[in-house]
Amino acid sequence: QVQLVESGGGLVQPGGSLRLSCATSRSIFSISTMGWYRQAPGKQRELVATITNSGNTNYVDSLKGRFTISRDTAKNTVYLQMNSLKPEDTAVYYCNAFGVFFKKEYNYWGQGTQVTVSS
Repeated sequence: QVQLVESGGGLVQPGGSLRLSCATSRSIFSISTMGWYRQAPGKQRELVATITNSGNTNYVDSLKGRFTISRDTAKNTVYLQMNSLKPEDTAVYYCNAFGVFFKKEYNYWGQGTQVTVSS
């Protein structure tokens, strides 16, 4: 069973920073596009950023410049560095692993980690 284990969420004041981590198995990490999504109360889950196994990144336009996605191959971990946080960034953040294996798509999710931006 594939596991994506997230950590790093919490309560932070506006303007502060947090770094989220998501660890998974080497077999999944090495072939997947890894991503972060978020879901605020009463809203649909939305894309934050993705990074391919070759390191190409993609961000939702509204978060460019404040959020940075990266991956550490040695640790099979993907990170989301979030700076200049705003109350509207409050959401549950989910890690995602997406790819194709033997012509079959897979799409795995972590359990989510709460990020609350409030004074």
